[in-house]
Amino acid sequence: MKLSEIKKYLKNLTQIGFQLPNGNLVQAHFHVTEVGKTTKSYIDCGGKVRHEEKINFQLWEEKDYDHRLHPDKLLQIIAMSEKMFDLADLEIEVEYQGKETIGTYNLDFDGTHFLLQAKLTACLAEDACGIAPEKPRIRISDAGSANACEPNSGCC
Repeated sequence: MKLSEIKKYLKNLTQIGFQLPNGNLVQAHFHVTEVGKTTKSYIDCGGKVRHEEKINFQLWEEKDYDHRLHPDKLLQIIAMSEKMFDLADLEIEVEYQGKETIGTYNLDFDGTHFLLQAKLTACLAEDACGIAPEKPRIRISDAGSANACEPNSGCC
């Protein structure tokens, strides 16, 4: 989700909810402790230099059960960040403290809640690394009889 999208959704909400990939909701007394821009420069395994910029939100829960972040307050925090960091309409990445470590998630929206979506790693230079593309899998029953061998024909 891009920054422009979350701002559009927040304008139409009366409360904010974040849902974890397992279906549980982040506690209603969460805080957004950071809104910022992260920049990452790196070399992939094929030797290509890459640069990424993302908007970063950090969610935090504490025992402040009376605190509720309202959509208009988050819009104000976003507006301050846009001015301070000259934010472009970038993808949003969300950090959230899990049981063992901080998890990093992509963000989506289902009409009611913002969905924290698990991120996956991948090789960015498969062609340079020698990783063969995965062959498509088909069922033998779907192959048809045109390529089938006759029993006792010696082709199998």
